[in-house]
Amino acid sequence: MNKEEIIALLNTTDEQSLFKKADAVRHQYVGDEVYLRALIEFSNICRNDCFYCGIRKSNPNLKRYRMSEDEIINAAQSAADMGFKTIVLQSGEDLHFNTLRMCRIIEQIKKLDVALTLSIGERTYDEYKAFRESGADRYLMRIETTDQNLYAKLHPHMSWQHRHECLLMIKELGYELGSGIMVGLPNQSIESIADDLLYLQALGIDMAGIGPFIPHPDTPLKNEKGGTLSLALRTMAVMRLLMKDINIPATTAMESLHPKGRLMALQAGANVVMPNVNTTEYKKLYELYPNKICVNEEPVQCKTCIGIKIQSIGRKIGLGYGGHNGKLPK
Repeated sequence: MNKEEIIALLNTTDEQSLFKKADAVRHQYVGDEVYLRALIEFSNICRNDCFYCGIRKSNPNLKRYRMSEDEIINAAQSAADMGFKTIVLQSGEDLHFNTLRMCRIIEQIKKLDVALTLSIGERTYDEYKAFRESGADRYLMRIETTDQNLYAKLHPHMSWQHRHECLLMIKELGYELGSGIMVGLPNQSIESIADDLLYLQALGIDMAGIGPFIPHPDTPLKNEKGGTLSLALRTMAVMRLLMKDINIPATTAMESLHPKGRLMALQAGANVVMPNVNTTEYKKLYELYPNKICVNEEPVQCKTCIGIKIQSIGRKIGLGYGGHNGKLPK
């Protein structure tokens, strides 16, 4: 598809036809299994000040936390005991977790026979290399937008070019590469979203996360209009048509906008869900956006709940690592 065709689909008034087409492509290329990734949000301390993010460093109203190495490893052990085959370690850009600490954590978690995804932001080439050599399999870092002027307005003291270069480093080092975008940002056009999707295609990603912008009350964008579930789903569906066999998560933010948001995403091209396996104490404090779902549920409850939902639409939980293009065993 070229840019004009993508724009036409993003603007379609016949959403259901688009969703059915994306669902059919998903069925043909990645099957009916839904892969569960156990998400451990281990620190809400961040050096960055992104205007849309609830854990930005300038938010004075947030209680900060940082899990210990033992807490992180124990959470991963519990997730593996529950049957998760992928662990996702996510945090703000907290440089307390330096190369030595992260490598110790990675090496311990890899003993659990799981795939390991890191989502800890911008690091140096040497750090990415050390994490990879310690056993990390995947790295997730969203570009958020390819409109460099918009990126600069939303990310003070950060560089779009540097983020792009980080993604190239990660890909070069042989990680499964995940990236993605936020849709519905202030002053973001449909044309810009089309450029974003073409960028992700050209980058050759293995996973794409598409999430709606949800204004947080403790950020500079608190009074802006949020993105819609409809546009997020259309964008995700077009992503599936563009890159037929990649992994696409049904993002938690979608369910914050609609009680069936993740199920709707799974029926419009998605094939991955990332249940949060933190304790309720930490879940409530990792508030990237307001009205986050499942913050009062324990990990076993979350896994059981999403499993029932997945089965309710005729899908099944994948039992393997869910790798893309043979990079990890299926």
